[in-house]
Amino acid sequence: MPIGFEKRQSEAVPPYVLSYAPKVWIHSQDFFFPSDIGAQLVHTKPQVDFKVVNGAPDKLTLDNLASLNSLGGSNVYLTSVDDVTKNPPWLKGVKPDGNGKTDGATSAAVIVNDKGSGNVDAYYMYFYAYNPGPTVFGQEVGKHVGDWEHNMIRFKNGIPQAIWYSQHSYGQAFTYAAAEKQGQRPIAYSAKHTHANYAITGTHDYTIPGVNLPVGPLKDFCDQGTLWDPVASAYFYSYNAASNTFKAYDGTSPTNWLDFEGRWGDQEYPDSDPRQKKLFGIDATAKYTSGPKGPKDKSLNRPDATWFVNMQVL
Repeated sequence: MPIGFEKRQSEAVPPYVLSYAPKVWIHSQDFFFPSDIGAQLVHTKPQVDFKVVNGAPDKLTLDNLASLNSLGGSNVYLTSVDDVTKNPPWLKGVKPDGNGKTDGATSAAVIVNDKGSGNVDAYYMYFYAYNPGPTVFGQEVGKHVGDWEHNMIRFKNGIPQAIWYSQHSYGQAFTYAAAEKQGQRPIAYSAKHTHANYAITGTHDYTIPGVNLPVGPLKDFCDQGTLWDPVASAYFYSYNAASNTFKAYDGTSPTNWLDFEGRWGDQEYPDSDPRQKKLFGIDATAKYTSGPKGPKDKSLNRPDATWFVNMQVL
């Protein structure tokens, strides 16, 4: 279980990582909320090429998940034991309470990369059990089990400089000064049914990654529905880029799962699966796509300058 906020302040987590941690507005019509990271393992089974992995632990936990690396590596998919078209309750996660906490669910992981000389990147990783996907030309597309999103804040001597918002396979960066805030904590908007993160509310085109067109077929929708405070129920880690390893700040939180090389959801269903549909037969419009890789795949040691070369002010 995550440790309390007051106790975390006395641990080695840099205090500014907590005091400047983002808060997230979940869309008012999105009922697929953040989810417990470990609970995903209860409702899935590891498969490679749609076959159950032989030799896997009888009970997968966050303490043994990476053992699957030797049984298929990046080809392992944590596949739902339920038919996702039936909307089993676990896919819907846990709605944040009035304090923004996902009570009883550890739904985020904060990973701190101290690069030296006062340069620190803090990654706020957000987990959802399911991404129900957008609707394009009347058809649902891009649905997948498991969903990892994130913000990253770049600090210099404890002062926030810039913030990154993950959006599908890309994202946007803005100066911290330009970001919308609640007090000193920046705000992110989680888009309806895709959970992509944006700096402002409203409608966002993502037809061309990194280009917000005035009109396009692919749109995300954001508003102020339910406010989520991810660090209220999170694991906290330091990351050593040289050794590519993680250490729990509290000394007890599981770290093994962070090394898992596989996917946090089902493999994209083949065309022969009756659940699968494609708009105009185009692969990129598959109704069901593969689940994502985990936090370690999110470029945890980003360049000091080039990553934010397109940084914008609002």
